[in-house]
Amino acid sequence: MEPFKYLVGYPEHLLAKVRQLIEQGRLGTMLADRYAEPNMVRNDAQLYDYVQALKDRHLRKAVPLGKVLYDSKLQVMKHALGTHTAISRVHGGRLKASREIRIATVFRDAPADFLRMIVVHELAHMKEADHNKAFYQLCTHMEPDYHQLEFDLRLYLTHMELTRG
Repeated sequence: MEPFKYLVGYPEHLLAKVRQLIEQGRLGTMLADRYAEPNMVRNDAQLYDYVQALKDRHLRKAVPLGKVLYDSKLQVMKHALGTHTAISRVHGGRLKASREIRIATVFRDAPADFLRMIVVHELAHMKEADHNKAFYQLCTHMEPDYHQLEFDLRLYLTHMELTRG
């Protein structure tokens, strides 16, 4: 079996357990049992409110969000689950900055915990640009189970790719 592209860098003992779950046909069932809560954030307006509530709770002093939306052009298979951008425009004699968060549409149908994980990830980029220690500390401050959710999201994406093919 070819190496799992979403699980690159994880220890071999974990990959062996994943291979075993796949061979037994239990990966999807395990994920469905663990993440049974459906995602109720269905459209861009709900997504904006959801992200804004998390931002207000954890990053009150961060710059305001200009736009939050599901983006069908983000390709999960190209490792873009969400994006955070800062756009600067000249507005009269001033420079006006706007922040945007775009989430891949695959999260519209993903379990609620996975949407929360990717939103926390993109919000953390408002304070920390790089994936460094401070970035991950901020992620775990906003979502204590961040690392487990990230790993399980990688399993979910692996399962989606295997069932698609």
